Amino acid sequence: MEEAKLTERGRKGGRGAGQSRSCASSDVPMVVTSALPISQRRNVRLPEVVPSQDTHPCRCQPALKSRMDLDVVNMFVIAGGTLAIPILAFVASFLLWPSALIRIYYWYWRRTLGMQVRYVHHEDYQFCYSFRGRPGQRPSILMLHGFSAHKDMWLSVVKFLPKNLHLICVDMPGHEGTTRSSLDDLSIDGQVKRIHQFVECLKLNKKPFHLVGTSMGGHVAGVYAAYYPSDVCSLSLVCPAGLQCSSDNQFIQRLRELQKSAAMEKIPLIPSTPEEMSEMLQLCSYVRFKVPQQLLQGLVDVRIPHNNFYRKLFLEITSEKSRYCLHQNMGKIKVPTQIIWGKQDQVLDVSGADVLAKSIANCQVELLENCGHSVVMERPRKTAKLIVDFFASLYNTDNKKLD
Repeated sequence: MEEAKLTERGRKGGRGAGQSRSCASSDVPMVVTSALPISQRRNVRLPEVVPSQDTHPCRCQPALKSRMDLDVVNMFVIAGGTLAIPILAFVASFLLWPSALIRIYYWYWRRTLGMQVRYVHHEDYQFCYSFRGRPGQRPSILMLHGFSAHKDMWLSVVKFLPKNLHLICVDMPGHEGTTRSSLDDLSIDGQVKRIHQFVECLKLNKKPFHLVGTSMGGHVAGVYAAYYPSDVCSLSLVCPAGLQCSSDNQFIQRLRELQKSAAMEKIPLIPSTPEEMSEMLQLCSYVRFKVPQQLLQGLVDVRIPHNNFYRKLFLEITSEKSRYCLHQNMGKIKVPTQIIWGKQDQVLDVSGADVLAKSIANCQVELLENCGHSVVMERPRKTAKLIVDFFASLYNTDNKKLD
């Protein structure tokens, strides 16, 4: 009887303990033998342990599975939220601050291509430029951008140029990071003098360098080679301005009409709305780019604060003093010269290439099919290849050594 009572107490104690445990706990009957005499403890028979129904492994699997499913859902929610933040930031920037996005884009592209930005001063005048590489046995390359552009317009070409060349892209007078002064001489002659100051600040003319220019920058580059022949060893002109052709194209005719009507506020190359920006892109390029409205707005937002300066500059470089400055000095160019021009140029007529070829003794012409005025933007790879091939032919350098 005493053994049965103790066994019953053990069962009750086991149930109490089981109620406070998880489903994995077993309702095990307990026998208390400490109260029995030592001689009788050996004869105590432990009751058979029967597993509780709650301890069956299959009963716990649904709960574990539901927890795992919840963890997976949480993981995807966290990952999705992490990815959504930069995506939403990008979309917000594109919609609200497209001009800031454009600046970030250029910064990232410069960084990717290894172009470093520096400043140099001539007295109180500041020049901003980017560069890659260091002067070596081969000539350095100085690149001059076009009207209302900046040094970063060359990045699309720099991408395809060998990394062992010393490249310098400078902001032209009044553009981007270079000083803009109301007293500055913006004529072609004035810009040539400023670029010469920049060259001397960097001591780039310790050794003759290769000079590249496009559009207005090509105009300045050609006149520079005529004025400072000892500084330049070779020249690449990409659809340069400053030439007098036998006939005017539609763009030049339109400019003459605007001058007669004194309506120079509507210069096609100085857009102030997204629609005008789209028209300018169509004028300057043969390829019809599909540019989103928001990006057009961003491009306009970047330019509008500078439009008054661009208008003043445009009137200066198209004045009687500067309009045909390259034409008047092309006979003084004695260095090997390369002319690159888009056959479908609607801004500056392609016949200008023949004008230069007839006046420069050592000159080769490259005409690009299906290409407009923005050769650098439309055909960057081809432009880079032509420059490298020309460079290699002059300095007996294998193209493979330039890679």
